[in-house]
Amino acid sequence: MAIHKDKPHLWKADVAASVDLYNQWFMNFAPTAFRAERIKATKDVLSAFDVTANLAQITPTVLQNNPGILASLRMATCPPIARDRLIGLAQVQKPLVETLEEGKLPTRMLTKELTRQLTQICGTMQKMLDVDLLPWIQAKVTPTNVERERGATIIADRLCGAQANPIIRNAQESRQLEKIGAWLGARGYRKATHPADQPITTMPAGTYAFRMNVRVGEELAVNIPVDVVVQPKKARASPLPILIEAKSAGDFTNTNKRRKEEAQKYTQLKERLGDDVEYVLFLCGYFDSGYLGYEAAEGIDWVWEHRIDDFAQLGL
Repeated sequence: MAIHKDKPHLWKADVAASVDLYNQWFMNFAPTAFRAERIKATKDVLSAFDVTANLAQITPTVLQNNPGILASLRMATCPPIARDRLIGLAQVQKPLVETLEEGKLPTRMLTKELTRQLTQICGTMQKMLDVDLLPWIQAKVTPTNVERERGATIIADRLCGAQANPIIRNAQESRQLEKIGAWLGARGYRKATHPADQPITTMPAGTYAFRMNVRVGEELAVNIPVDVVVQPKKARASPLPILIEAKSAGDFTNTNKRRKEEAQKYTQLKERLGDDVEYVLFLCGYFDSGYLGYEAAEGIDWVWEHRIDDFAQLGL
């Protein structure tokens, strides 16, 4: 039985309620999440200062020993450099920059080639350092504590500004999962880790797991990440658990750009698990009738966060 996909007469009111709920959360909690991330980013920038003699010694050896500082270095330039812009300016390989920003070194690159590309990155950083923000660089002096703290805070702000949407999205997703977990827990469900090598049909009744990989495909098998996997307490005709995707959005534009992602994932899951698979979205925020109509046409249903008790209609 459908929950909302076959009830378009309810969509307008639910969209308005969902937008109000997201905006309320954003006003109350997003600044806290952003500030917490900025504190962490400031510590990361200060660590980058420590290993580079306050950015006066940006060398291939330093970068090789501390690859994770690259993001801080990009934000210490004038203007701040996006990742792809750095790749073009320094004429280096994209996988190298991506790997460095994960705090790692490439495992298959020859040492000579690695040194060459790190040298090009460092040269670009040195040429473009923001000397107004970092006045001690041109003066060739040790910065005062005030200068150092001010520089680190501004660079951290730039880092967080460049990552503002992911920061907010991650905080909102964590909150959504906590809310689902609390709802399930109040109904006697328990959180349990499911072995990766076991089919999801073997999940014990009355259990759920967060961020679980569901394997799809035959010859070219891939793992599809699913936010919440729940095995109902009551026996059903299908042994498959219910798959829930937590979705939030702070504007209507991005949701319509991303609406094909869920449909593609649902298609892959059905190809692997069969047409009995129940794949449900948990929505909070800016999801308009265009998005809802597209998902409904693809056979995807949803539960609004402001009507979380609708999960009971799935037999949970």
